[in-house]
Amino acid sequence: MVGIYMPPECSKRMAGSDQGKTDQSTLGEEKTRSEKAEDEAEVASENVASNSESISDAVYAGENSQRTIQDMLDEEGGTSVFANRDLVEPDTIIDEERIVGRDEQLESVVSFLKPTLQGNRPPNMLLYGPAGTGKSLIIGAVTQQIIELCKSKDEHFGVVAINCQPINTLDQAVYELVQTVAKNMGAEVGVPETGVSTKRKYRRLYELINKNYDSVIFILDEIDLLIGRRANDEPAYSKLLYQLSRASNTDEIEGRVSVAALTNDPKFMENIDGRAESSFNPRDVYFPDYDANQLRQILKNRRDAFQPNALEEDVIPLVAAFAAQSHGDARKAIDLFRGAGDLANERGDEEVLEEHVRESQEEIDKDRSLKLVEGLTTQKKISLYATAAVARYSKRTGSSVPSPVGFKVYQWVTDELDADQMTRETYVKYVKELSTYGLISTSRKSRGRGGGMYMEFTFTEDPTAIMDRIVKGTRLETTDGQEELLQSVVNAQLDEFHEM
Repeated sequence: MVGIYMPPECSKRMAGSDQGKTDQSTLGEEKTRSEKAEDEAEVASENVASNSESISDAVYAGENSQRTIQDMLDEEGGTSVFANRDLVEPDTIIDEERIVGRDEQLESVVSFLKPTLQGNRPPNMLLYGPAGTGKSLIIGAVTQQIIELCKSKDEHFGVVAINCQPINTLDQAVYELVQTVAKNMGAEVGVPETGVSTKRKYRRLYELINKNYDSVIFILDEIDLLIGRRANDEPAYSKLLYQLSRASNTDEIEGRVSVAALTNDPKFMENIDGRAESSFNPRDVYFPDYDANQLRQILKNRRDAFQPNALEEDVIPLVAAFAAQSHGDARKAIDLFRGAGDLANERGDEEVLEEHVRESQEEIDKDRSLKLVEGLTTQKKISLYATAAVARYSKRTGSSVPSPVGFKVYQWVTDELDADQMTRETYVKYVKELSTYGLISTSRKSRGRGGGMYMEFTFTEDPTAIMDRIVKGTRLETTDGQEELLQSVVNAQLDEFHEM
């Protein structure tokens, strides 16, 4: 119900008209009350007006006191611990004087590529060693210098670099190379991504190179991950190396061609086709792990990424120590260095402290596993879970997992869950993809003459912790209580595999 306000005098008049008469004394009282009411109303009105002005002033003042986006951005920039954050980005091509502990590798790459400056074809190269040991850094620094020197001679030296990790097939790899050259030269790609043959994409690639470069180097990072969709076929990387390394010999590329393959796998050359090996025939450059002293010097050489006096004295040694524990990975050291600075900025601190480093390291460790597991599809979770189970429950020495055994355990788990079951090729593909996160390393093994090839997976992290992380909040929780049964399945399959 809506209430209707009625002034007192109107109420009285209505009552008086009902009675048909008016008492004079009552009327006088009504006038007095009416006058008082009017006076009170006037005072109230003035108070309301006064209050409204005060509220309006307060609102206006509040609006003016709020920081604008510009103010906040200016403030953030003014208090940052960074002076040049690009120096602690892992993919930044740094100056030669900042390179540490890679004198031998640097000299080798320079000597191999120097013939380019003399009008000769340089040899192909295989740069191999653990992740974060400077392979991309060295080849990037040297080729950048060659680009500048060639410019001074009015020659065009092309660097066509791709990362093979996210690429699934040979056709996609060739298209990625075409895209890279076209982008570098500001040209049209000229071929669609799908609907045309790989051969046509090769032709477009060679056409772009012949038109724009006198000499070219193809840099294929993480080349060992370019397997292709069919495990039984010749690996896609083998076919790509064969085509690119012979392109100048077949006159498909008119200028000088060199191929640099970068890999973490020291046995990479054992897995490529004989024709590709003969055509590629690379010069090897090995990159060992960095030690703690080298990591410390690497960080000191990027000290100017931060404001003067923005680093506590023990920050660099602590970051280097954490990275040394991660197998001497300089990329991880730089990521942690940058992460500690970002954390200091988020908290408005003017100095990067040890506590920022420790918390940043905890976040890196936490994020690495969480992002991996939480972002996986169900099938990838099951594949990883089954593979980790073999490493965890195996009674044999070592924790390597033969892919045939991992797949058999994967089949058992999917049966227990009544889940869809992928082919062995798909299972192997999923686990190999997971190796890019650093949890698993992969290698190709042979069963001997006539026995065929298989993949072997080795965990670089605790398989038990991985399994525990996977099962939380998933259907795999139902298998977590069947440890004894799962253990017996694992060892039965391992025994059968080794008896074959």
